[in-house]
Amino acid sequence: MRHGLGAIVGVGELTPQRSTEGATTLGMIAEVARRAVMDAGLEPGAVDGLLVGPHVGETPQHVPATVAEYLGLKPSMANVVDLGGASGAGMVWRAAAAISAGMCETVLCVLANTREAVPPRSPNRNPIREFDVPFGASGANATYAMIKQAHMATYGSADADFALIAAAARANAQHNPEAIFFGKPATVEDVLASPMIASPLRLFEIVMPVAGGSAVVVTSMERARDMQRPAVAVLGAGEKVTHRALSQVPSLTSGPLKPAMARAMAQAGVMADQFDLLSLYDCYTIMVATTLEDLGVCAPGQFGAWVRAHGLGHDGDAPLNTHGGQLGFGQPDLAGGMTHVVEAVRQLRGSAEGRQISNAELALVTGNGATMSEASALVLGAWT
Repeated sequence: MRHGLGAIVGVGELTPQRSTEGATTLGMIAEVARRAVMDAGLEPGAVDGLLVGPHVGETPQHVPATVAEYLGLKPSMANVVDLGGASGAGMVWRAAAAISAGMCETVLCVLANTREAVPPRSPNRNPIREFDVPFGASGANATYAMIKQAHMATYGSADADFALIAAAARANAQHNPEAIFFGKPATVEDVLASPMIASPLRLFEIVMPVAGGSAVVVTSMERARDMQRPAVAVLGAGEKVTHRALSQVPSLTSGPLKPAMARAMAQAGVMADQFDLLSLYDCYTIMVATTLEDLGVCAPGQFGAWVRAHGLGHDGDAPLNTHGGQLGFGQPDLAGGMTHVVEAVRQLRGSAEGRQISNAELALVTGNGATMSEASALVLGAWT
């Protein structure tokens, strides 16, 4: 058995929905938390740690206390993890660290969101408002389009290279009945024919926002051994935050996941070519491209050739986002990043029905927040 930082012993997930009129964030948090705790075979009273996201519509502040009260928990450690799409992966290592520090023994990590027809907007005062928004660099589509454009200009990558990633995500989604695009495959040609949203990003290269939720339960290695439940070891973790506004980005072609992944792999004692599953955050095709290059499985600018040379399905030689990724499964706000953790756990447990990787032992999970700004990486291992 590899030495681990902790173990994931329970997961829960809500089916993505286009809208949740009348639902509450707290209600969705409660349901997905219930599923994760039940999957772990625990009673709610066994949870003594809580990590939540910052967006709970029913309260603008004191979020952990509000959620704990609603769930009937009295945690010894509670906190908000606000790393955008990196929040899911970031929660897992924080939970393991809190357990290792003796603050608690079993942590609930939970993210969920409602989706209304007209989402609320709130004022924001930061460098983005001064240096980016006045010049049109506002919103994820525009900023990630700029990163894709920079990659194409620097390395000569082509639209068809990026379309391969989107098509692979849709193909994997056909093996996951819970995916929003289940029954809706898309070829490379379909991706290239989809409407241009923010040049050079096309519609099928961009995640579809949905409602949903995901949760995992983390406990100590010692308790996981005693529980006699399917567990997955947290072998390594890394994190890096470099900027918020695109105008402040250190590089348009390489992001903070590069050091985050390197740290996680060094901690776990593994190399990039040893993973049985790459569960990579994929808000846009360009995010997957830069992650593959920053991971070192291919040289900068060569992701297209790498994708063409490998099979990315569960039965291929380089499984990538076997649940469909967010491009195929859907992006339930911050929980979108947690879906990558849940899929890795299922694969390493051997419970990914209909899409199981043969003899999966090691998985890399990545999370990404803002515009390639906040990064978390996890190395997860099968329990042996």
